[in-house]
Amino acid sequence: MAEQITREDALTREGYRHACHIMLYGDCSAKLFGKIPIKHIVLMQMRFDGLLGFPGGLVNPSEETLEAGLSRELHEEVGVAVPVSVDNHVSSCFSPSCPRLLTHFYIKKMTESELKEIEKAAVVTATDHGLEVLGMVRVPLYFLKNGGGLPYFLSHSFISNSRAQLLSALQRCRLLSQGELEKAVRQAEQMRRTRSGDPH
Repeated sequence: MAEQITREDALTREGYRHACHIMLYGDCSAKLFGKIPIKHIVLMQMRFDGLLGFPGGLVNPSEETLEAGLSRELHEEVGVAVPVSVDNHVSSCFSPSCPRLLTHFYIKKMTESELKEIEKAAVVTATDHGLEVLGMVRVPLYFLKNGGGLPYFLSHSFISNSRAQLLSALQRCRLLSQGELEKAVRQAEQMRRTRSGDPH
């Protein structure tokens, strides 16, 4: 688990770079195959390196606020300068995979129509589409037979601590119960072991 730090303390650290990322989510009334409730839309993206992550990127606090920088990054990656405020800030921590990097995580709830507009803009107007960002993806928050849905999604590869951020955010926003999250993680780990040839 990455070492946590307050946003204020993070901004006083000299010699560190700052990266801001955000989970955009909202409620959804649709049903998969007309019977499995989708319940919520949670957006992530497939990065240029083949890893899953949240939209965002590097921000320079000496030139802009963390939130203004994140909004700028969102304009590049999803085609919409989504307004982000300090109220959307959830956590700051030392990056577990990159030395001298502080990561800041935000969560913002939006309407289903706003999220659909972002998905459209990400393809049509975002300057990073097809370059740094290969596409937006929705996190499947349901369970299908044989581990389909969330367990399979969690078995994929994520950048840095974004998988942990996703699980924490799903719990924080009460999009899934603790039991459902534990079940998904357990099944995902089992899938990873099976793929690597380790039955245990």
